[in-house]
Amino acid sequence: MRRITARSLFLAGILFQGMDMVSAKLPNALLPHFSRDTKIALGNGIEIKNIDSQRIDDLLQEDVVPNSLILPDTPSKLGGNQLIPLSLKEVEKLVEANNPYLKALSIRIEEAKALLVEQLSAWYPTIDLLGNGLPEYLSGKQYRNSDFSTTPKTKSERWNTSISLQVKWDLINPARVPQIAAARDTFERTKAGYMIGLRDTKLDAMKRYFTLQLADEGVRIGTQSIKASLVSLRDARARYKAGVATKLEVLQAESQLSRDKQLLSRKQADQQIARRSLATILNLPNGVIPTAASSAEVLGIWEPTLQESIIAAYKFREELNQLKLDISINNSKANAALAGSQPTVSIVNTYSFTRYQGQSLVDSNKSIDMNDYGWNSTNTIGLTTIWPIFDGGRSKSIYRYNKLLAKESKANFVSESNRIKGEVQESFFNLKSANQNIGTMRREILASREALRLSRLRFQAGVTTQREVVNAQRDLTGAEVRYSDAITIYNTSLAQLQRRTGLDKVLKCRKSTIKTKVNQSNKIEEIQIEPSPIKPACQLSQLN
Repeated sequence: MRRITARSLFLAGILFQGMDMVSAKLPNALLPHFSRDTKIALGNGIEIKNIDSQRIDDLLQEDVVPNSLILPDTPSKLGGNQLIPLSLKEVEKLVEANNPYLKALSIRIEEAKALLVEQLSAWYPTIDLLGNGLPEYLSGKQYRNSDFSTTPKTKSERWNTSISLQVKWDLINPARVPQIAAARDTFERTKAGYMIGLRDTKLDAMKRYFTLQLADEGVRIGTQSIKASLVSLRDARARYKAGVATKLEVLQAESQLSRDKQLLSRKQADQQIARRSLATILNLPNGVIPTAASSAEVLGIWEPTLQESIIAAYKFREELNQLKLDISINNSKANAALAGSQPTVSIVNTYSFTRYQGQSLVDSNKSIDMNDYGWNSTNTIGLTTIWPIFDGGRSKSIYRYNKLLAKESKANFVSESNRIKGEVQESFFNLKSANQNIGTMRREILASREALRLSRLRFQAGVTTQREVVNAQRDLTGAEVRYSDAITIYNTSLAQLQRRTGLDKVLKCRKSTIKTKVNQSNKIEEIQIEPSPIKPACQLSQLN
Protein backbone atom coordinates (compact mmCIF):
# COMPACT_ATOMS: atom_id res chain seq x y z
CA MET A 1 0.00 0.00 0.00
CA ARG A 2 2.87 2.37 0.76
CA ARG A 3 4.23 1.81 -2.75
CA ILE A 4 0.87 2.81 -4.20
CA THR A 5 0.91 6.01 -2.13
CA ALA A 6 4.43 6.89 -3.24
CA ARG A 7 3.51 6.34 -6.90
CA SER A 8 0.44 8.56 -6.56
CA LEU A 9 2.45 11.41 -5.05
CA PHE A 10 5.15 11.03 -7.71
CA LEU A 11 2.51 11.19 -10.45
CA ALA A 12 1.01 14.33 -8.89
CA GLY A 13 4.41 16.02 -8.86
CA ILE A 14 4.98 15.31 -12.54
CA LEU A 15 1.55 16.64 -13.48
CA PHE A 16 2.01 19.90 -11.55
CA GLN A 17 5.41 20.39 -13.21
CA GLY A 18 3.83 19.83 -16.64
CA MET A 19 1.18 22.45 -15.98
CA ASP A 20 3.87 25.01 -15.09
CA MET A 21 5.69 24.20 -18.32
CA VAL A 22 2.51 24.77 -20.38
CA SER A 23 1.96 28.09 -18.65
CA ALA A 24 5.54 29.11 -19.39
CA LYS A 25 5.15 28.25 -23.10
CA LEU A 26 2.23 30.61 -23.68
CA PRO A 27 3.05 33.39 -26.18
CA ASN A 28 4.48 36.48 -24.55
CA ALA A 29 5.94 38.19 -27.61
CA LEU A 30 2.89 40.38 -28.20
CA LEU A 31 2.31 41.28 -24.57
CA PRO A 32 3.09 44.98 -24.04
CA HIS A 33 5.85 45.62 -21.56
CA PHE A 34 7.15 48.96 -20.42
CA SER A 35 10.32 49.59 -18.52
CA ARG A 36 12.91 52.30 -18.07
CA ASP A 37 14.58 51.03 -21.21
CA THR A 38 11.72 52.51 -23.24
CA LYS A 39 12.33 56.04 -22.03
CA ILE A 40 12.67 58.70 -24.70
CA ALA A 41 14.96 61.63 -25.15
CA LEU A 42 13.35 65.00 -25.57
CA GLY A 43 15.77 65.93 -28.33
CA ASN A 44 19.02 67.82 -28.56
CA GLY A 45 18.95 71.55 -28.51
CA ILE A 46 15.63 71.84 -26.67
CA GLU A 47 15.87 74.07 -23.65
CA ILE A 48 13.89 72.87 -20.65
CA LYS A 49 13.50 75.37 -17.86
CA ASN A 50 13.17 74.50 -14.17
CA ILE A 51 13.37 70.73 -14.85
CA ASP A 52 16.37 68.52 -14.20
CA SER A 53 17.22 65.19 -15.86
CA GLN A 54 15.61 63.13 -13.09
CA ARG A 55 12.37 65.06 -13.52
CA ILE A 56 12.41 64.33 -17.26
CA ASP A 57 12.90 60.65 -16.54
CA ASP A 58 9.85 60.78 -14.27
CA LEU A 59 7.69 61.63 -17.28
CA LEU A 60 7.51 57.88 -17.88
CA GLN A 61 5.18 56.81 -15.11
CA GLU A 62 5.41 53.04 -14.83
CA ASP A 63 3.20 52.57 -11.75
CA VAL A 64 0.13 54.19 -13.26
CA VAL A 65 -2.40 51.91 -11.57
CA PRO A 66 -1.08 52.15 -7.96
CA ASN A 67 -0.38 55.88 -8.21
CA SER A 68 -3.85 56.55 -9.57
CA LEU A 69 -5.28 55.71 -6.13
CA ILE A 70 -3.38 58.61 -4.54
CA LEU A 71 -4.79 62.02 -5.42
CA PRO A 72 -3.30 65.37 -4.39
CA ASP A 73 -5.09 66.92 -1.41
CA THR A 74 -3.25 70.25 -1.20
CA PRO A 75 -2.50 72.90 -3.86
CA SER A 76 1.24 72.46 -3.32
CA LYS A 77 1.07 68.84 -4.48
CA LEU A 78 -0.28 69.92 -7.85
CA GLY A 79 3.11 71.41 -8.70
CA GLY A 80 3.90 74.50 -10.66
CA ASN A 81 3.60 75.32 -14.34
CA GLN A 82 6.75 73.82 -15.85
CA LEU A 83 6.77 73.86 -19.66
CA ILE A 84 8.35 71.07 -21.67
CA PRO A 85 8.53 71.29 -25.49
CA LEU A 86 7.65 67.99 -27.16
CA SER A 87 7.84 66.88 -30.77
CA LEU A 88 5.19 64.75 -32.46
CA LYS A 89 7.35 61.61 -32.26
CA GLU A 90 7.96 62.14 -28.56
CA VAL A 91 4.22 62.53 -27.98
CA GLU A 92 3.60 59.16 -29.67
CA LYS A 93 6.17 57.43 -27.48
CA LEU A 94 4.97 59.05 -24.28
CA VAL A 95 1.33 58.19 -24.86
CA GLU A 96 2.24 54.54 -25.48
CA ALA A 97 4.23 54.34 -22.26
CA ASN A 98 2.12 56.51 -19.94
CA ASN A 99 -1.53 56.39 -20.95
CA PRO A 100 -3.58 54.65 -18.21
CA TYR A 101 -6.17 53.35 -20.68
CA LEU A 102 -3.44 51.44 -22.52
CA LYS A 103 -2.16 50.14 -19.19
CA ALA A 104 -5.63 48.77 -18.47
CA LEU A 105 -5.76 47.10 -21.90
CA SER A 106 -2.39 45.43 -21.27
CA ILE A 107 -3.73 44.10 -17.96
CA ARG A 108 -6.70 42.63 -19.84
CA ILE A 109 -4.24 40.61 -21.91
CA GLU A 110 -2.82 39.11 -18.73
CA GLU A 111 -6.37 38.36 -17.56
CA ALA A 112 -7.18 36.54 -20.80
CA LYS A 113 -3.91 34.63 -20.53
CA ALA A 114 -4.83 33.47 -17.02
CA LEU A 115 -8.22 32.26 -18.25
CA LEU A 116 -6.53 30.38 -21.09
CA VAL A 117 -4.23 28.62 -18.62
CA GLU A 118 -7.29 27.74 -16.55
CA GLN A 119 -8.94 26.10 -19.56
CA LEU A 120 -5.75 24.25 -20.54
CA SER A 121 -5.75 22.62 -17.11
CA ALA A 122 -8.69 20.47 -18.29
CA TRP A 123 -6.18 18.26 -20.13
CA TYR A 124 -4.60 17.26 -16.82
CA PRO A 125 -5.96 15.14 -13.97
CA THR A 126 -7.17 16.58 -10.70
CA ILE A 127 -5.73 15.43 -7.38
CA ASP A 128 -7.87 15.88 -4.27
CA LEU A 129 -6.77 15.22 -0.72
CA LEU A 130 -9.61 14.62 1.78
CA GLY A 131 -9.14 14.31 5.51
CA ASN A 132 -11.93 13.17 7.84
CA GLY A 133 -10.81 13.91 11.38
CA LEU A 134 -7.22 14.96 11.67
CA PRO A 135 -7.68 13.65 14.30
CA GLU A 136 -11.26 12.95 15.38
CA TYR A 137 -12.27 12.11 18.95
CA LEU A 138 -15.26 9.79 19.54
CA SER A 139 -16.98 9.52 22.92
CA GLY A 140 -20.47 8.12 23.51
CA LYS A 141 -22.84 5.66 25.15
CA GLN A 142 -25.35 3.25 23.61
CA TYR A 143 -28.27 1.21 24.97
CA ARG A 144 -30.04 -1.73 23.24
CA ASN A 145 -33.01 -3.86 24.21
CA SER A 146 -31.69 -6.48 26.66
CA ASP A 147 -33.96 -9.12 25.10
CA PHE A 148 -31.88 -8.96 21.94
CA SER A 149 -28.39 -8.16 23.22
CA THR A 150 -26.16 -9.60 25.91
CA THR A 151 -24.53 -6.22 26.40
CA PRO A 152 -27.38 -3.73 26.42
CA LYS A 153 -25.22 -0.88 27.71
CA THR A 154 -22.04 0.00 25.84
CA LYS A 155 -19.68 2.94 25.67
CA SER A 156 -17.07 4.19 23.21
CA GLU A 157 -13.94 6.34 23.41
CA ARG A 158 -11.28 6.46 20.73
CA TRP A 159 -9.29 8.66 18.32
CA ASN A 160 -9.86 8.29 14.56
CA THR A 161 -7.77 9.49 11.63
CA SER A 162 -8.87 9.06 7.99
CA ILE A 163 -7.16 10.37 4.84
CA SER A 164 -8.05 9.73 1.20
CA LEU A 165 -6.26 10.74 -2.00
CA GLN A 166 -8.21 10.78 -5.26
CA VAL A 167 -6.77 11.19 -8.76
CA LYS A 168 -9.34 11.82 -11.50
CA TRP A 169 -8.53 12.12 -15.19
CA ASP A 170 -11.13 12.87 -17.85
CA LEU A 171 -10.42 10.53 -20.75
CA ILE A 172 -13.38 11.75 -22.80
CA ASN A 173 -14.68 15.28 -22.24
CA PRO A 174 -16.61 16.67 -25.25
CA ALA A 175 -16.62 20.24 -23.83
CA ARG A 176 -12.87 20.43 -23.29
CA VAL A 177 -11.65 21.18 -26.83
CA PRO A 178 -14.25 23.88 -27.69
CA GLN A 179 -13.76 25.59 -24.32
CA ILE A 180 -9.99 25.78 -24.83
CA ALA A 181 -10.51 27.04 -28.39
CA ALA A 182 -12.84 29.78 -27.12
CA ALA A 183 -10.32 30.82 -24.45
CA ARG A 184 -7.49 30.91 -26.99
CA ASP A 185 -9.55 33.05 -29.40
CA THR A 186 -10.49 35.34 -26.51
CA PHE A 187 -6.79 35.75 -25.72
CA GLU A 188 -6.08 36.68 -29.34
CA ARG A 189 -9.07 39.02 -29.38
CA THR A 190 -7.75 40.81 -26.29
CA LYS A 191 -4.39 41.36 -27.97
CA ALA A 192 -6.19 42.75 -31.02
CA GLY A 193 -8.16 45.04 -28.70
CA TYR A 194 -4.91 46.38 -27.28
CA MET A 195 -3.62 47.19 -30.77
CA ILE A 196 -6.88 48.97 -31.60
CA GLY A 197 -6.71 50.97 -28.38
CA LEU A 198 -3.05 51.81 -28.96
CA ARG A 199 -3.65 53.11 -32.48
CA ASP A 200 -6.75 55.07 -31.51
CA THR A 201 -5.03 56.61 -28.49
CA LYS A 202 -2.01 57.59 -30.57
CA LEU A 203 -4.31 59.18 -33.13
CA ASP A 204 -6.13 61.07 -30.38
CA ALA A 205 -2.80 62.31 -29.00
CA MET A 206 -1.72 63.47 -32.46
CA LYS A 207 -5.01 65.33 -32.92
CA ARG A 208 -4.50 67.09 -29.60
CA TYR A 209 -0.96 67.98 -30.63
CA PHE A 210 -2.24 69.46 -33.91
CA THR A 211 -4.88 71.37 -31.94
CA LEU A 212 -2.11 72.76 -29.72
CA GLN A 213 -0.15 73.83 -32.80
CA LEU A 214 -3.30 75.50 -34.13
CA ALA A 215 -3.74 77.33 -30.81
CA ASP A 216 -0.10 78.45 -30.88
CA GLU A 217 -0.63 79.75 -34.40
CA GLY A 218 -3.74 81.57 -33.23
CA VAL A 219 -1.76 83.29 -30.48
CA ARG A 220 0.84 84.34 -33.05
CA ILE A 221 -1.85 85.68 -35.39
CA GLY A 222 -3.53 87.54 -32.54
CA THR A 223 -0.22 89.09 -31.49
CA GLN A 224 0.58 90.22 -35.02
CA SER A 225 -2.92 91.63 -35.41
CA ILE A 226 -2.51 93.72 -32.27
CA LYS A 227 0.81 95.04 -33.57
CA ALA A 228 -0.80 95.97 -36.87
CA SER A 229 -3.69 97.66 -35.04
CA LEU A 230 -1.25 99.66 -32.95
CA VAL A 231 0.43 100.88 -36.13
CA SER A 232 -2.93 101.85 -37.60
CA LEU A 233 -3.95 103.61 -34.40
CA ARG A 234 -0.65 105.49 -34.32
CA ASP A 235 -1.12 106.68 -37.90
CA ALA A 236 -4.75 107.69 -37.26
CA ARG A 237 -3.85 109.70 -34.17
CA ALA A 238 -0.96 111.41 -35.99
CA ARG A 239 -3.20 112.44 -38.88
CA TYR A 240 -5.91 113.55 -36.46
CA LYS A 241 -3.46 115.83 -34.65
CA ALA A 242 -2.31 117.19 -38.00
CA GLY A 243 -5.91 118.05 -38.85
CA VAL A 244 -6.12 115.83 -41.93
CA ALA A 245 -8.22 113.04 -40.37
CA THR A 246 -11.42 112.86 -38.34
CA LYS A 247 -12.15 111.54 -34.87
CA LEU A 248 -14.17 108.73 -36.49
CA GLU A 249 -11.03 107.27 -38.06
CA VAL A 250 -9.31 107.19 -34.65
CA LEU A 251 -12.32 105.44 -33.12
CA GLN A 252 -12.34 102.90 -35.93
CA ALA A 253 -8.68 102.11 -35.25
CA GLU A 254 -9.36 101.77 -31.52
CA SER A 255 -12.30 99.44 -32.20
CA GLN A 256 -10.13 97.22 -34.38
CA LEU A 257 -7.47 97.13 -31.65
CA SER A 258 -10.10 96.00 -29.13
CA ARG A 259 -11.28 93.25 -31.47
CA ASP A 260 -7.71 92.03 -31.92
CA LYS A 261 -7.15 91.99 -28.17
CA GLN A 262 -10.30 89.90 -27.80
CA LEU A 263 -9.01 87.54 -30.48
CA LEU A 264 -5.67 87.15 -28.69
CA SER A 265 -7.39 86.52 -25.34
CA ARG A 266 -9.55 83.78 -26.88
CA LYS A 267 -6.59 82.15 -28.60
CA GLN A 268 -4.54 82.22 -25.39
CA ALA A 269 -7.38 80.41 -23.61
CA ASP A 270 -7.49 77.84 -26.43
CA GLN A 271 -3.75 77.38 -26.04
CA GLN A 272 -4.00 76.68 -22.31
CA ILE A 273 -6.87 74.25 -22.83
CA ALA A 274 -4.99 72.43 -25.59
CA ARG A 275 -1.89 72.09 -23.41
CA ARG A 276 -3.87 70.60 -20.52
CA SER A 277 -5.70 68.29 -22.87
CA LEU A 278 -2.41 66.96 -24.23
CA ALA A 279 -1.00 66.56 -20.72
CA THR A 280 -4.07 64.52 -19.74
CA ILE A 281 -3.74 61.93 -22.48
CA LEU A 282 0.03 61.72 -21.90
CA ASN A 283 -0.58 61.32 -18.15
CA LEU A 284 2.26 63.66 -17.29
CA PRO A 285 3.16 64.39 -13.65
CA ASN A 286 1.39 67.20 -11.85
CA GLY A 287 2.73 70.61 -12.75
CA VAL A 288 4.30 69.51 -16.07
CA ILE A 289 2.73 71.23 -19.07
CA PRO A 290 3.66 70.15 -22.63
CA THR A 291 4.18 72.64 -25.42
CA ALA A 292 4.61 72.15 -29.15
CA ALA A 293 8.30 72.08 -30.09
CA SER A 294 7.52 73.12 -33.68
CA SER A 295 4.95 75.29 -35.41
CA ALA A 296 2.17 73.93 -37.61
CA GLU A 297 3.43 72.80 -41.00
CA VAL A 298 2.41 70.28 -43.61
CA LEU A 299 3.73 66.84 -42.67
CA GLY A 300 3.91 65.46 -46.19
CA ILE A 301 2.02 64.16 -49.20
CA TRP A 302 -0.14 61.03 -49.18
CA GLU A 303 1.09 58.90 -52.07
CA PRO A 304 -1.35 55.91 -52.25
CA THR A 305 -4.55 56.22 -54.23
CA LEU A 306 -8.00 55.90 -52.71
CA GLN A 307 -8.35 52.31 -53.91
CA GLU A 308 -4.96 51.33 -52.51
CA SER A 309 -5.83 52.96 -49.19
CA ILE A 310 -9.10 51.04 -48.88
CA ILE A 311 -7.47 47.68 -49.69
CA ALA A 312 -4.71 48.35 -47.15
CA ALA A 313 -7.30 49.29 -44.51
CA TYR A 314 -9.13 45.97 -45.00
CA LYS A 315 -5.89 44.08 -44.35
CA PHE A 316 -4.70 46.28 -41.50
CA ARG A 317 -7.70 46.90 -39.29
CA GLU A 318 -7.83 44.71 -36.20
CA GLU A 319 -11.55 45.46 -35.86
CA LEU A 320 -12.25 42.99 -38.67
CA ASN A 321 -10.02 40.37 -37.04
CA GLN A 322 -11.91 40.86 -33.79
CA LEU A 323 -15.22 40.12 -35.49
CA LYS A 324 -13.75 36.98 -37.07
CA LEU A 325 -12.58 35.89 -33.64
CA ASP A 326 -16.05 36.63 -32.26
CA ILE A 327 -17.50 34.23 -34.82
CA SER A 328 -15.00 31.55 -33.83
CA ILE A 329 -15.57 32.14 -30.11
CA ASN A 330 -19.35 31.87 -30.41
CA ASN A 331 -19.10 28.71 -32.50
CA SER A 332 -16.78 27.16 -29.90
CA LYS A 333 -19.16 28.11 -27.09
CA ALA A 334 -22.03 26.55 -29.06
CA ASN A 335 -20.12 23.28 -29.39
CA ALA A 336 -19.26 23.37 -25.69
CA ALA A 337 -22.93 23.86 -24.82
CA LEU A 338 -23.94 20.93 -27.04
CA ALA A 339 -21.34 18.80 -25.27
CA GLY A 340 -23.35 19.26 -22.07
CA SER A 341 -25.68 16.45 -23.19
CA GLN A 342 -22.88 14.08 -24.19
CA PRO A 343 -21.16 11.47 -21.97
CA THR A 344 -17.97 12.13 -20.02
CA VAL A 345 -15.63 9.23 -19.24
CA SER A 346 -13.06 9.54 -16.45
CA ILE A 347 -10.55 7.25 -14.79
CA VAL A 348 -10.55 7.54 -11.00
CA ASN A 349 -7.98 6.22 -8.53
CA THR A 350 -8.78 6.56 -4.81
CA TYR A 351 -6.43 5.62 -2.02
CA SER A 352 -7.76 5.69 1.58
CA PHE A 353 -5.99 5.20 4.91
CA THR A 354 -7.70 4.97 8.32
CA ARG A 355 -6.23 4.56 11.79
CA TYR A 356 -7.93 4.39 15.18
CA GLN A 357 -6.82 4.21 18.80
CA GLY A 358 -9.21 3.24 21.59
CA GLN A 359 -12.29 1.04 21.72
CA SER A 360 -15.95 1.34 20.78
CA LEU A 361 -19.11 -0.49 21.87
CA VAL A 362 -17.48 -1.83 25.04
CA ASP A 363 -19.64 -3.07 27.92
CA SER A 364 -20.33 -0.17 30.23
CA ASN A 365 -19.24 -2.28 33.23
CA LYS A 366 -15.75 -2.61 31.74
CA SER A 367 -13.08 0.02 31.27
CA ILE A 368 -11.88 1.18 27.87
CA ASP A 369 -8.29 0.41 26.98
CA MET A 370 -6.85 3.34 24.99
CA ASN A 371 -3.81 1.25 23.98
CA ASP A 372 -6.00 -0.70 21.58
CA TYR A 373 -5.38 0.51 18.00
CA GLY A 374 -5.72 -0.57 14.37
CA TRP A 375 -5.46 0.72 10.78
CA ASN A 376 -6.52 -0.19 7.30
CA SER A 377 -5.81 1.08 3.77
CA THR A 378 -7.57 0.57 0.45
CA ASN A 379 -6.89 1.52 -3.15
CA THR A 380 -9.53 1.47 -5.87
CA ILE A 381 -9.24 2.30 -9.56
CA GLY A 382 -11.94 2.33 -12.19
CA LEU A 383 -13.80 4.17 -14.92
CA THR A 384 -16.72 6.49 -14.22
CA THR A 385 -19.22 7.77 -16.76
CA ILE A 386 -21.62 10.71 -16.55
CA TRP A 387 -24.21 11.04 -19.31
CA PRO A 388 -26.88 13.73 -18.89
CA ILE A 389 -29.78 12.10 -20.71
CA PHE A 390 -32.29 14.94 -20.36
CA ASP A 391 -31.75 18.55 -19.31
CA GLY A 392 -35.02 20.10 -20.42
CA GLY A 393 -33.55 21.41 -23.69
CA ARG A 394 -31.00 23.64 -21.92
CA SER A 395 -28.00 22.52 -24.00
CA LYS A 396 -29.79 22.98 -27.32
CA SER A 397 -31.04 26.41 -26.30
CA ILE A 398 -27.54 27.60 -25.36
CA TYR A 399 -26.21 26.07 -28.59
CA ARG A 400 -28.77 27.99 -30.65
CA TYR A 401 -28.06 31.20 -28.71
CA ASN A 402 -24.33 31.10 -29.47
CA LYS A 403 -24.95 30.20 -33.09
CA LEU A 404 -27.15 33.28 -33.42
CA LEU A 405 -24.37 35.36 -31.87
CA ALA A 406 -21.99 34.03 -34.50
CA LYS A 407 -24.49 34.95 -37.19
CA GLU A 408 -24.79 38.42 -35.68
CA SER A 409 -21.00 38.82 -35.78
CA LYS A 410 -21.05 37.97 -39.49
CA ALA A 411 -23.56 40.74 -40.11
CA ASN A 412 -21.46 43.12 -37.99
CA PHE A 413 -18.42 42.18 -40.10
CA VAL A 414 -20.12 43.53 -43.21
CA SER A 415 -21.20 46.67 -41.37
CA GLU A 416 -17.70 47.22 -39.96
CA SER A 417 -16.06 46.80 -43.36
CA ASN A 418 -18.41 49.43 -44.79
CA ARG A 419 -17.60 51.75 -41.88
CA ILE A 420 -13.86 51.31 -42.44
CA LYS A 421 -14.28 52.05 -46.13
CA GLY A 422 -16.28 55.18 -45.30
CA GLU A 423 -13.65 56.39 -42.82
CA VAL A 424 -10.86 56.03 -45.37
CA GLN A 425 -12.90 57.84 -48.01
CA GLU A 426 -13.77 60.63 -45.59
CA SER A 427 -10.15 61.17 -44.57
CA PHE A 428 -8.98 60.96 -48.19
CA PHE A 429 -11.45 63.57 -49.43
CA ASN A 430 -10.86 65.82 -46.40
CA LEU A 431 -7.15 65.64 -47.19
CA LYS A 432 -7.82 66.58 -50.80
CA SER A 433 -10.09 69.45 -49.78
CA ALA A 434 -7.56 70.72 -47.22
CA ASN A 435 -4.85 70.55 -49.87
CA GLN A 436 -6.91 72.80 -52.12
CA ASN A 437 -7.77 75.13 -49.24
CA ILE A 438 -4.10 75.53 -48.35
CA GLY A 439 -3.43 76.81 -51.86
CA THR A 440 -6.48 79.06 -51.81
CA MET A 441 -5.71 80.49 -48.39
CA ARG A 442 -2.07 80.97 -49.35
CA ARG A 443 -3.04 83.16 -52.27
CA GLU A 444 -5.56 85.01 -50.09
CA ILE A 445 -2.91 85.74 -47.45
CA LEU A 446 -0.46 87.08 -50.00
CA ALA A 447 -3.15 89.23 -51.59
CA SER A 448 -4.38 90.46 -48.18
CA ARG A 449 -0.85 91.40 -47.16
CA GLU A 450 -0.39 93.46 -50.30
CA ALA A 451 -3.85 95.00 -49.91
CA LEU A 452 -3.06 96.05 -46.36
CA ARG A 453 0.24 97.57 -47.44
CA LEU A 454 -1.41 99.56 -50.23
CA SER A 455 -4.25 100.66 -47.95
CA ARG A 456 -1.79 102.07 -45.45
CA LEU A 457 0.07 103.93 -48.18
CA ARG A 458 -3.22 105.34 -49.50
CA PHE A 459 -4.29 106.32 -45.98
CA GLN A 460 -0.95 108.03 -45.30
CA ALA A 461 -1.27 109.86 -48.62
CA GLY A 462 -4.78 111.01 -47.67
CA VAL A 463 -6.58 109.36 -50.59
CA THR A 464 -8.60 106.86 -48.47
CA THR A 465 -10.06 106.46 -44.99
CA GLN A 466 -9.19 104.39 -41.96
CA ARG A 467 -12.13 102.09 -42.74
CA GLU A 468 -10.26 100.68 -45.74
CA VAL A 469 -7.20 99.92 -43.58
CA VAL A 470 -9.34 98.26 -40.91
CA ASN A 471 -11.12 96.10 -43.46
CA ALA A 472 -7.84 95.06 -45.09
CA GLN A 473 -6.35 94.19 -41.73
CA ARG A 474 -9.45 92.18 -40.78
CA ASP A 475 -9.28 90.28 -44.07
CA LEU A 476 -5.63 89.40 -43.46
CA THR A 477 -6.33 88.13 -39.95
CA GLY A 478 -9.22 86.00 -41.16
CA ALA A 479 -7.14 84.59 -44.02
CA GLU A 480 -4.31 83.61 -41.68
CA VAL A 481 -6.75 81.91 -39.30
CA ARG A 482 -8.34 79.95 -42.15
CA TYR A 483 -4.92 79.02 -43.47
CA SER A 484 -3.83 77.56 -40.12
CA ASP A 485 -7.16 75.70 -39.93
CA ALA A 486 -6.53 74.19 -43.36
CA ILE A 487 -3.07 72.96 -42.33
CA THR A 488 -4.49 71.42 -39.13
CA ILE A 489 -7.25 69.66 -41.07
CA TYR A 490 -4.68 68.45 -43.60
CA ASN A 491 -2.34 67.01 -40.95
CA THR A 492 -5.25 65.45 -39.06
CA SER A 493 -6.56 63.78 -42.22
CA LEU A 494 -3.06 62.55 -43.02
CA ALA A 495 -2.70 61.05 -39.53
CA GLN A 496 -6.14 59.45 -39.85
CA LEU A 497 -5.17 57.83 -43.15
CA GLN A 498 -2.02 56.42 -41.57
CA ARG A 499 -4.01 55.08 -38.60
CA ARG A 500 -6.84 53.65 -40.71
CA THR A 501 -4.71 52.03 -43.41
CA GLY A 502 -1.46 51.12 -41.66
CA LEU A 503 0.48 52.66 -44.54
CA ASP A 504 3.41 54.99 -44.01
CA LYS A 505 3.78 56.13 -47.61
CA VAL A 506 4.07 59.83 -46.87
CA LEU A 507 6.43 61.92 -48.95
CA LYS A 508 8.11 64.42 -46.66
CA CYS A 509 8.06 68.07 -47.62
CA ARG A 510 11.15 69.78 -48.95
CA LYS A 511 12.12 73.27 -47.94
CA SER A 512 11.61 75.69 -50.79
CA THR A 513 11.33 79.40 -51.37
CA ILE A 514 8.26 80.75 -53.16
CA LYS A 515 8.36 84.14 -54.80
CA THR A 516 5.37 86.35 -54.14
CA LYS A 517 3.62 87.70 -57.19
CA VAL A 518 0.45 89.78 -56.81
CA ASN A 519 -1.75 90.85 -59.69
CA GLN A 520 -1.66 94.65 -59.83
CA SER A 521 -4.44 95.01 -62.40
CA ASN A 522 -7.39 97.12 -61.30
CA LYS A 523 -9.60 96.05 -64.18
CA ILE A 524 -11.51 93.31 -62.36
CA GLU A 525 -14.01 92.82 -65.16
CA GLU A 526 -11.19 91.84 -67.54
CA ILE A 527 -9.80 89.08 -65.28
CA GLN A 528 -10.64 85.62 -66.57
CA ILE A 529 -10.91 82.69 -64.11
CA GLU A 530 -8.91 79.87 -65.61
CA PRO A 531 -8.68 76.33 -64.16
CA SER A 532 -5.28 75.50 -62.76
CA PRO A 533 -3.91 72.21 -61.40
CA ILE A 534 -3.69 71.88 -57.63
CA LYS A 535 -0.10 71.89 -56.47
CA PRO A 536 1.10 69.68 -53.62
CA ALA A 537 0.48 71.03 -50.15
CA CYS A 538 4.22 71.10 -49.41
CA GLN A 539 4.69 73.81 -52.03
CA LEU A 540 1.49 75.65 -51.25
CA SER A 541 2.31 75.92 -47.53
CA GLN A 542 5.39 78.13 -48.08
CA LEU A 543 4.73 81.80 -47.38
CA ASN A 544 6.95 84.86 -47.73
